[in-house]
Amino acid sequence: MELKELQLSHFRNYDQVKLDFQSGVNIFLGQNAQGKTNLLESIYVLALARSHRSNNDQDLIEWGQSKAKISGRVQNRLGTTPISLQFSRKGKQARVNHLDQSRLSSYIGQLNVILFAPEDLELVKGAPSVRRRFIDMEFGQMNISYLSQISQYRKVLKERNAYLKQLQAKKSNDMVFLDVLTEQLIQFGTQVIRARQHFIQKLGEVAHPIHAEISNQSEQLSLVYQSNVPLEKAIEDVAVIEASFTQALQRQAKREVIQGTTLVGPHRDDFKILINQNDVSLYGSQGQQRTAALALKLAEIDLMQSETGEYPVLLLDDVLSELDASRQTHLLMAIQNKVQTFITTPSLSEITRQLIDQPKVFEIKAGQVQVKESGQLH
Repeated sequence: MELKELQLSHFRNYDQVKLDFQSGVNIFLGQNAQGKTNLLESIYVLALARSHRSNNDQDLIEWGQSKAKISGRVQNRLGTTPISLQFSRKGKQARVNHLDQSRLSSYIGQLNVILFAPEDLELVKGAPSVRRRFIDMEFGQMNISYLSQISQYRKVLKERNAYLKQLQAKKSNDMVFLDVLTEQLIQFGTQVIRARQHFIQKLGEVAHPIHAEISNQSEQLSLVYQSNVPLEKAIEDVAVIEASFTQALQRQAKREVIQGTTLVGPHRDDFKILINQNDVSLYGSQGQQRTAALALKLAEIDLMQSETGEYPVLLLDDVLSELDASRQTHLLMAIQNKVQTFITTPSLSEITRQLIDQPKVFEIKAGQVQVKESGQLH
């Protein structure tokens, strides 16, 4: 899968821009605050219909404008597909092959991307919410069914929490309605837990040999899914998960009404990243944490290809400066001639010049983009 063309209209600090990309490595070169990360962000938004930098779509619209539009031409094994997203105060409108998509779930998956940025180190040492978001964003691209399941779960969870707050404030005493919401929560929540277990198991299997190679066979990485629903082990039987979920909610029923919120469910789940059976977030060095994050990102590439039949587009946002020479080398060698890659960087380091074969370089200054010829790169 490749992004062959990108067109922006009133996106961030770009008024109008149209760019053509090559199959290998494309580099966005520029100093800070010139717009190179905005360009990378636009590709991410085009793929996932949301930004990784802001929860407010209005932030994506150029100052003084009422709407923004991102268009692209995606090529995969089946052919070429035009896709676009338009943002305005009324919301967002997605199109595939120039046809409006009534649901974003039918749009996401047209362009699959994996982003690796400095903040992805939080995947290893950050809060559980960071890892849950990682699962939802990455697995959601690979599996449309999961995208629907997590969407339905969040909808019921929001409604159930709102009703628990009514019960807390004694504005209602209809426990029958709460039972209906609880039943729906268990149904969708069980599907989410089972799907996440499956994803983490597969990701761990792919990441294990990659991590071993990066660490020169000195360390072993494994992933363990931790469900908020008490399970004796990583049980994958739907009936067992459903029964355990039901019992856990029954035990917390009074507390949930007192606190006005749902205390049990996959919205509180997590997964642990272990190196030699030790939690790397607690006992790992910074180097080990970076190696683990790199291994997971590289594993995602292969897993997405396995699950969808297509390699994703890789976005590297100023991440090379965060890796030492050895990890830079491993990353660049792993992606060479494998996936279309977009890299933001303030300068072309020697290691980049040596390891990347004929990159296409776009120099960015104050929202203006200029393609640099290969002879200008040294």
